Amino acid sequence: MDAINSEVWFALAYGGFLLIVAHLLDLLARRTATKTTAARSGGFSYHEDHDAWKCSEDQWLWPISFDPDNRVTRYQASPTVCNPCPVKGTCTTSDSGRQLARNIDPWPSSEAERFHRGIACAVVVLGLVWPLATMLEHRTGVELVILGSASVFIALGSWPLWSHLRRSPAGFPAHLRQENLDESVAAREVSRVAEIARGYGNIRKTGPRHVPGPAPTKGNTVRSSFSALWAEREAEEDPGRSDARTEWTRGENR
Repeated sequence: MDAINSEVWFALAYGGFLLIVAHLLDLLARRTATKTTAARSGGFSYHEDHDAWKCSEDQWLWPISFDPDNRVTRYQASPTVCNPCPVKGTCTTSDSGRQLARNIDPWPSSEAERFHRGIACAVVVLGLVWPLATMLEHRTGVELVILGSASVFIALGSWPLWSHLRRSPAGFPAHLRQENLDESVAAREVSRVAEIARGYGNIRKTGPRHVPGPAPTKGNTVRSSFSALWAEREAEEDPGRSDARTEWTRGENR
């Protein structure tokens, strides 16, 4: 052990330390992306067996299109369900239904995620270069074996970071139409205008309708008043006769 230079041990420790730092950076970036995706989904749960999202009101969002530029699948709920929903005000402001997007590629899928993965890979490169550069100096056979083994270990330990750095062009959903972001926004606006025209944007609660009867005419009012006066006068002259007249008058008024 005394024959091994301290620079060799420093190169080993430095390379291993940077490998750990790279994995920690990647882990933190992945957790941040997961939290961001959860926040964008608004508490919706994705069901892989149905390839659909379900909201808190037990309604489904089904796939409608695939964006080949951003490599995301877009899902949308029916506006006939979303617009009268009691929690629509806290869910979406669109009249064409709530929409969500899901990356079809594993981490890293977006440009921001690939940027963070690139930083982790750059840190690994620095950790790998140090042992290799130390091997270029005059070293003994044992030191070369140790430095070479450390370089192989760092390279193998960093392989998970490199394996998914490049995005694969495969995996296009054949059953969905391809639609980029601009086309999706335009289609969503057309759908919103159509739904407003159909009346789904203004749903009003109405009570039971009151059907009024025929309005009384002036002639009926005068005749009813005259019949009432006539019945009162007859009641004063002949109480027995007035009872029958009163019943006839009431039936006429009805």
